[in-house]
Amino acid sequence: MKIAVVGTGYVGLVTGTCFAETGNQVTCIDIDERKVQKLINGIIPIYEPGLDVLFNRNTAEGRLKFTTNLAEGIDGAEVIFLALPTPPGEDGSADLKYILKVAGDLGQLLKDYVVVVDKSTVPVGTAEKVREYISLAAQVDFDVVSNPEFLREGVAIEDFMKPDRVVIGTKSDRAKAVMNKLYAPLVRQGNPVIFMDERSAEMTKYAANAFLAVKISFMNEIANLCEKAGANVDDIRKGIGTDSRIGKRFLFAGIGYGGSCFPKDVQALGKTAQEYDYDFQILKSVMAVNAKQKTKLIPVINQHFNGDLKDKTIAVWGLAFKPYTDDIREAPALENIQALLEAGAKVTAYDPEAMDNVKNVLGNKITYAHTSYAALDDADALVIMTEWPMFRTPEFSKMNLLLKNKVIFDGRNLYELDQMKELGYTYYSIGRETIMQEVEQPA
Repeated sequence: MKIAVVGTGYVGLVTGTCFAETGNQVTCIDIDERKVQKLINGIIPIYEPGLDVLFNRNTAEGRLKFTTNLAEGIDGAEVIFLALPTPPGEDGSADLKYILKVAGDLGQLLKDYVVVVDKSTVPVGTAEKVREYISLAAQVDFDVVSNPEFLREGVAIEDFMKPDRVVIGTKSDRAKAVMNKLYAPLVRQGNPVIFMDERSAEMTKYAANAFLAVKISFMNEIANLCEKAGANVDDIRKGIGTDSRIGKRFLFAGIGYGGSCFPKDVQALGKTAQEYDYDFQILKSVMAVNAKQKTKLIPVINQHFNGDLKDKTIAVWGLAFKPYTDDIREAPALENIQALLEAGAKVTAYDPEAMDNVKNVLGNKITYAHTSYAALDDADALVIMTEWPMFRTPEFSKMNLLLKNKVIFDGRNLYELDQMKELGYTYYSIGRETIMQEVEQPA
């Protein structure tokens, strides 16, 4: 099949590349000339494990192409995916200006029947608006379908090529046949393609992300209660995660969720509830809990240093909102770094993928280390913000020589408490006992 993907962001590029991998002819379209030229030159603007292999193979074999010309890109396409940004507006609602602008442009360009697919995460009723905008100038039949993505950054290729399920919102039998044909190679093992109406499909994406955000925030609240009650959140996680009604995923306590999906989608669903005059109290609580949880360690750090962080050097491991990505959108690390800087501390940070993105935001306000160990050199303490695997099993003997004090503030619970006791660290984590050194090293 011939496919066009409008938008070469995270979702658009993964979508286009993976559909090319299943033998389709894919053209990705973007108005950013510099970005498109980089893609033509083989430079991938995002970090996603495994994407480079598929990208290089399909561009080399001519199945994956890029252009800034919308008319050229959609020429002959049977399916046009809209994978455009839907950033939150000032009131928290998803901004549809990019999608509706392209929809308006498409109407006058369509020559034959085509299925236009909303791949972006969009509010309920968006498919109807897209259909309306295209209809203003369209002279041929078309269908608008909602096909939300459920990609997890870091494992997006696997999620796309082996989806748990594919959700498609359409009332059109003609569109249903096209979408079935398109997804057939990806669901050969029997994972379901679930058809529903467009509004239900749009709501499904928000409901899924909001529910996962609820699980995360619930466990963070349990963790906060554990600290007061003397319980261990790790044991509780295991105890409830083995209950098949609950499941073991998204139960890890920490410093809150971030990224491009959960914060934006929870906020947008809350805004949708307001528009329909519904008081969605759980979502309000989730947003409040997460906002507070992100900087949970800052008061702990201040207390440890007796309220005086002036000229203290704090090493930060991890800047991305999660491992295996360079995405820093809504990353807890940024808020924590800002708080440390405002308190007078100096920050030296390391992340294997996200440092360039942070430089674009913070510039030279912090120091960027070339290795995780270099970040520790002469630091008064280490703060862990992202659970990159390399941080889980460091050489503590090397760390002991570099850190001024054997003090770790762990926002991701990477280490066992007994291990920290044995190594002589003062160790603060989330929802667990604090481990204190018997004798602090001199600062």
